[in-house]
Amino acid sequence: MALIIDTRTEPDRALALACETLEAGLPVAIPTETVYGLAADATNPDAIGRIYEMKGRPRFNPLICHVADFAMAERHVTFDPISRRLAEAFWPGPLTLILPLKGESAVHSLASAGLDTLGVRMPDGFSRAVIARFGRPLAAPSANTSGKISPTSAAHVEADLGDKLALILDDGPADIGLESTIVKVEGDEIRLLRPGGLDVADIERLTGRTVLRAETAGAAIEAPGMLASHYAPGAAVRLDATDVQPGEALIRFGGKPLPGEDKAALVLDLSPASDLREAAANLFAYMKQADASSAGTIAFGAIPNEGLGEAILDRLERAAAPRDGEAP
Repeated sequence: MALIIDTRTEPDRALALACETLEAGLPVAIPTETVYGLAADATNPDAIGRIYEMKGRPRFNPLICHVADFAMAERHVTFDPISRRLAEAFWPGPLTLILPLKGESAVHSLASAGLDTLGVRMPDGFSRAVIARFGRPLAAPSANTSGKISPTSAAHVEADLGDKLALILDDGPADIGLESTIVKVEGDEIRLLRPGGLDVADIERLTGRTVLRAETAGAAIEAPGMLASHYAPGAAVRLDATDVQPGEALIRFGGKPLPGEDKAALVLDLSPASDLREAAANLFAYMKQADASSAGTIAFGAIPNEGLGEAILDRLERAAAPRDGEAP
């Protein structure tokens, strides 16, 4: 089982052991402000291979590389003016930029899934200190079995991957609770590849440009989170529920009861106060709690498609999508 170190009480020990483990080519579960990540040396193909193996992740699905500062990013990717402006405004934070890889980059092609672009993010919090001490970018998808619910606590990571990992860094619950927003700048256009913890409206306000939402069904995989079925619990998922069937688990929003919830296996409210940031922070933890109940189906009440609601709905639609072996 993995050793778990609390970064709030033992920061020096956590940093030292994390770097020692990463140098050995082994993944480490690290806390970020979005979700917990499964991090490994982005320049070491054996280390990256272990990420794919631990997660059971398809190798055509690229990984995000996390950097400590602009200097580290610029050793590996080229910034266009719009991307640089976005990075300067929102880094460190929940924004991933898809940028052209430099020919001299030491990031291994396994991390980029052989693409000539790379997803790059500068995380906030303790993970950034780990990257700075390690001195190289860390490839770090979410620390969970591929396609399943993303972890927002060290306990979530331990329950899923604890028997495969040597080290988990515990920094408490993730502040944002949703993966990063991923965008790609193409000329004067900004294209959204995955909604996430940064509200797209903030990007539009900064740049004065409308962020384009592209249809991703059947599209080439350019970034994580683009697979049709993803973030899935073991239970079936039913969206936009207006009532609750006996024995279902209900996750609702805004403090509004639904008919039949008195016979539900479990009732949770993402945010009784209708706060989308609170809802985002609770989403994955509540999905895990509902999945651990006796319910065969998790019913979700309506969630507004605005602000962070766009990212929440993206995760729920992928969680509800047909899974491998299921009819569409």
